[in-house]
Amino acid sequence: MAAGPALVASELRKTYGRIVAVESLDLEVAAGTVLGFLGPNGAGKTTAIRMLTTILPADGGSFTVAGVPHSRPAKIRRRVGVLPESAGYPPAQSGEEWLCYHAELYGHSRADARRTARRLLADVGLAERGSTLISAYSRGMKQRLGIARALVNDPDVVFLDEPALGLDPMGQAQVLELIGGIARERGATVLLSTHVLADVEQVCDRVVILNRGKIVAEGTVAEVVRKAAAARHGRVRVPPEQVERALTALAGTDVLAHGQGRGALGELELSLPAGVEVETAATTAISRLIAAGVPVLGFSLDGGRLSDAFLAVTEDA
Repeated sequence: MAAGPALVASELRKTYGRIVAVESLDLEVAAGTVLGFLGPNGAGKTTAIRMLTTILPADGGSFTVAGVPHSRPAKIRRRVGVLPESAGYPPAQSGEEWLCYHAELYGHSRADARRTARRLLADVGLAERGSTLISAYSRGMKQRLGIARALVNDPDVVFLDEPALGLDPMGQAQVLELIGGIARERGATVLLSTHVLADVEQVCDRVVILNRGKIVAEGTVAEVVRKAAAARHGRVRVPPEQVERALTALAGTDVLAHGQGRGALGELELSLPAGVEVETAATTAISRLIAAGVPVLGFSLDGGRLSDAFLAVTEDA
């Protein structure tokens, strides 16, 4: 892996006639990062990935992958691994045969290709199914096989397009664990394109949100949520007889825009406006209540998630 960022794009642009698919994309991703690459349908994600993997020529701008400039596409292809959203698998080959074939395409000898295939099958939990025809694989097994295929050339940057789409909860968990392992154990950078925002929250170090071909938000999940999320709501539980005192203690603060005590439950409904940090809100509310002698039995927040931020920055899509 070359020193410096694993992936850099500068003013990358692609148009289809009058339609601007990607407009002046600027991106820098550190090695070993799992990046969530997000956006509504038509935002330009797939076009950007196709340019960065040299499948599609850019109309303008430049990029590097593992320090290799876009002007050397053949070398970039040897440094990346790709799992497309609609990957095709030959039904008449076994998983091991298919991986061997791809390893040999990258210059492995037949014996080395077999060793590589078996190692990767073990890495993705398919060691016992390597000799099974792919036609007998479940969707989750095929997705794991596709990830193994993306790793067959020991890439520096791996592009995964909807790798957990259509999987049951167990299959999703297995795929997410594999994605995290690619970065942790291999030191590779992963660009994860998905609509499942809960997966992004679980596995991604940073996120980029595209809308109409432009980046509209980027940073860690917490940073994007803090900057872009809409108003959030929460609840504070106190003893029933302390509801009125609690409301008085929180009155006039930014934390409690609207409050209604539920006497039977001893619960207050809070509203946190956009821009108020979760940590600040919690500290302020709890401190005010304790200072007023109100026991705090519970504190929880709703919203303020990546889904809220996503909707806030793409609402005109």
